[in-house]
Amino acid sequence: MGVEEQYMPGTDDVEVVSTGLEEARARGWDDYVARHPEGTGYHYLAWLQSIAEAYGHRPWCLVALSPGGDLTGVLPLCEFRLPLLGARWVSLPFCDLGGPLASSHKAAVALREKAVELTRQRGGKGVQLRLPGEPVDESAEQALAKVSMLCELPSNSEDLFKSYKPKLRSQIRKAEKNGLRAEVSNGAAAVDEFFRVFSVNMHRLGSPVHSLRWFQALQRNYGERMLIGLVRHEEKVVGAGIVLIAGARASIPWASTLAEYNRLAPNMLLYWTLLAQVADSGCHTFDFGRSTPGEGTYRFKKQWGAEPHALHWLDFRPDGEPELNVGSGPAGNRRQLLETAWRRLPLSVANTIGPGLRKYVSL
Repeated sequence: MGVEEQYMPGTDDVEVVSTGLEEARARGWDDYVARHPEGTGYHYLAWLQSIAEAYGHRPWCLVALSPGGDLTGVLPLCEFRLPLLGARWVSLPFCDLGGPLASSHKAAVALREKAVELTRQRGGKGVQLRLPGEPVDESAEQALAKVSMLCELPSNSEDLFKSYKPKLRSQIRKAEKNGLRAEVSNGAAAVDEFFRVFSVNMHRLGSPVHSLRWFQALQRNYGERMLIGLVRHEEKVVGAGIVLIAGARASIPWASTLAEYNRLAPNMLLYWTLLAQVADSGCHTFDFGRSTPGEGTYRFKKQWGAEPHALHWLDFRPDGEPELNVGSGPAGNRRQLLETAWRRLPLSVANTIGPGLRKYVSL
């Protein structure tokens, strides 16, 4: 259910102002995100701050205020400027979700209108809002290019494990019997271990990798709100993932394993360890991220109890008119050619030039 359906229209006037990161923090932005039913880890100021520190894209914080000065909505924006192509405002880049969080329909609309006004004033090409959508049944999901996979969690990991089918429980145990062990950390050293696995996996998939500076900035700015799961075979990390916590919601934007160890099922132990951790810490929803209906990652997430939800990516032109954007990116032969060419690069070369390209890819 979207913001416009969850909240009744407000009766008070709403003022929307643009602030910097520190002023937004002082106004209670992060506390508001943590309390909001649709707040995600991406809405925290740490996401925008990390983008600015690692990639230099300018953050914008729009806040909606009541006549009494109370915070009634927030909209995180990134001025995503591409060389020679101008700027587009995105809420939010490098993740699936963003858009306004508001306490009324009026505040949500006012935030959106302020964002459109901003792009007109600064000569941008428009604003993209990545909004959550409603649950999707099986008869409709194949018509969608991408869906968000969400799982409701019980109050503890013991009940969560009991809820799984025997096949899934045996796969988790298989990983442990194969000598794998898992841990959860939020320390700086874990970022380096995560990145070693992640960069190898991105190269295998034919995709430019995020910079190590990006993940270091996230760890620095999120602190205890960011968990890093590590799976080891003997002393070598063979699987790793990152989870962001916002209130009672956990999101996993990245998870990777080393292909040569997949026969040992490190992905099963990685996800179970992170799911158990967040369930025991009080999270009620686990966001597995974006998937294509019917593909392998979709089926993998489905077995953990995740259900598809629509994603509404809307592009607002400077005149305020919306256009639906499914966010599917390059498709067909062109994408395959790009991926094949990237895989042929030596890993060291790919990791050197990849971040310089990745900073301009908003997906």
